[in-house]
Amino acid sequence: MSEPIKRHEALQPLSREHHQGLLLAMKVGKGLKKGVALNRIKKYVDWFFSHYLESHFEAEEKYAFPILGDNHAGIQQALEEHRKIEAFVKSPMHGIQEEKLIEFKQLLEGHIRLEERQLFNEIQEKASEEELVEMNKHLQEADFCLNWPDEFWK
Repeated sequence: MSEPIKRHEALQPLSREHHQGLLLAMKVGKGLKKGVALNRIKKYVDWFFSHYLESHFEAEEKYAFPILGDNHAGIQQALEEHRKIEAFVKSPMHGIQEEKLIEFKQLLEGHIRLEERQLFNEIQEKASEEELVEMNKHLQEADFCLNWPDEFWK
């Protein structure tokens, strides 16, 4: 087993939020395995996006990604994935298909892995101390109060 990545303090809030994103993907998977009505799962995904993921994406795009620049292939991929996740969430609830939820789950997991295993490491290496201090001023971990009444994953 590999050593855990030592994340710079400035990026820790985003990394902890990634953990919550992975839990979201896990809950989607559990709901699908249990045969939960797809609209129940989609409702939770939509709520999670509007309460947590949307602001998380904005923070990454405003404070973390500019350190590597718009021309960086990994940043371009991450931005494209942000748009795909957002498009899924904004898609209508009616007619939601299991395949789309599976795609969403896989996209979210892969996206978080890209950021954690590649982009955040590169950001840590490239960022100046001033950039990290500035990022640290702006990034604060979301207060995850996951008091969702329909715990379909249990």
